Amino acid sequence: MKDLAPTICRQRLVAEGYPEDNITSQEIKDFLTKLGPVLDMNVLTEPVTHRSDKFGWAGWVHWETSGTHFYAWEQPMKFFSVDIYTCKAFDPAHAVEFIREYFKASRIEYKEF
Repeated sequence: MKDLAPTICRQRLVAEGYPEDNITSQEIKDFLTKLGPVLDMNVLTEPVTHRSDKFGWAGWVHWETSGTHFYAWEQPMKFFSVDIYTCKAFDPAHAVEFIREYFKASRIEYKEF
C-alpha cells in the first residue's frame, strides 16, 4: 500500500485476547478512559458503549489524536478485540501490556501496522 500522506503520523495496533471474565459496559468505559493517559493521549470525550444482543459489546473513545474502538464477546467465547488508531506515536508494547493486565488476559495476540 502506498503511503498517501507521508507527512502525517499514523500508527495502528490491533490486540485480541481471552479475558478472565465477561466484560461489562462499565469496564469498557474505564479501560478506554485509562488507556488514553497510558499512551499519553488527550481524551476529548467520555467513552461510549453499546450492546448488541447478537454480537456483544462495542465501545469507542475519541482522542485529540484519533481514538480507539473496543469489542467484547461473551458467546461463543469470552473474547475481546481492541483497535487503536492514532496520529501520534505510542509504544505498542506498553499498550499490549496494559491491555493484558487490565483484562487479565490468558492469551493475547497483536499486530502493529
